[in-house]
Amino acid sequence: MAASIATRASGVALYVGVLIVAGLATALAAGPDAYGVYTALLGSPLGMVVLFGLTVSIFYHLAAGLRHLAFDSGKGFLPATANATAWASFAFAAVASVLVWAGYFLLSGH
Repeated sequence: MAASIATRASGVALYVGVLIVAGLATALAAGPDAYGVYTALLGSPLGMVVLFGLTVSIFYHLAAGLRHLAFDSGKGFLPATANATAWASFAFAAVASVLVWAGYFLLSGH
């Protein structure tokens, strides 16, 4: 049940992410001052938390989609298998997100 709720919640978060990207495009079109303000907002501690949450949402939604692809083929319905793949989806999202952000901080010199 938690995996199903998390899949829907990550989908909603991805819609918010699209709005953030649209805001970035709008700020870019508005000129360097607007773009600088917007990127400073995204680079703030709160902005970084939001972006990290979006990263988790992307990876979780990817893993959940692959899980449901297996379900569509008729596999993975045994309770033990369904629970294991749900936990694997959560773990993948956490580990992949931390690795992406660790790579960002290492490569950007932050």
